[in-house]
Amino acid sequence: MIRINLLAVDRGAGKKKTGGVVTSAQRVTIGAALILMSTLVGVGWWYWSLYTQSTQLDTEIASAETEANQLRSVLAQVQKFETRKAVLQQRVTLIEQLRRGQTAPVHVLDELSRALPDRLWLVSMGQQGANFTIDGRTTSLTGVSDFVANLQASPWFGVVELLDSQLDQTPTGDMVRFTLRATTENPEAPPPAAPAGRGAPPAR
Repeated sequence: MIRINLLAVDRGAGKKKTGGVVTSAQRVTIGAALILMSTLVGVGWWYWSLYTQSTQLDTEIASAETEANQLRSVLAQVQKFETRKAVLQQRVTLIEQLRRGQTAPVHVLDELSRALPDRLWLVSMGQQGANFTIDGRTTSLTGVSDFVANLQASPWFGVVELLDSQLDQTPTGDMVRFTLRATTENPEAPPPAAPAGRGAPPAR
């Protein structure tokens, strides 16, 4: 007689059915794992984005600092150039003034020699600015008068003033010692510039 154990068969079938069912606890675990993974992915992407922006900002800051250093160097060179230009301009102006000043004494001496009448000679001459002090000798008072008149007629002299004159009697004849002061003028000098605002038509 054959016997069949139905209970054993039922138990195996029940175990197979139980193994294929997902419990609620497992669902919660799977959901939490998915949330954690998505959170980690989001945090990682956010960190990578911040790192990329930080690297880009560092690059831009380094570039800006390099450009600023170049501009400082260029500015220093420009300031140095402007300073050198000002010094050279001052030298050029001084040279031009010296050139103009060199010709004035030559003309003054030339005019003095032309203004000397007969029997009159100069002993000494001093200069203080535009004023010349002249000491001379002559044999007559007429010679002093002619000398003063000749200087006043010259365009290189302005005011001529007789400071002192003395008549000395010597074995060879009368001798007049005189001292005069003459103010020089430069007719070749350019006229002074008119002040700004003068001579201009009134604004309407």
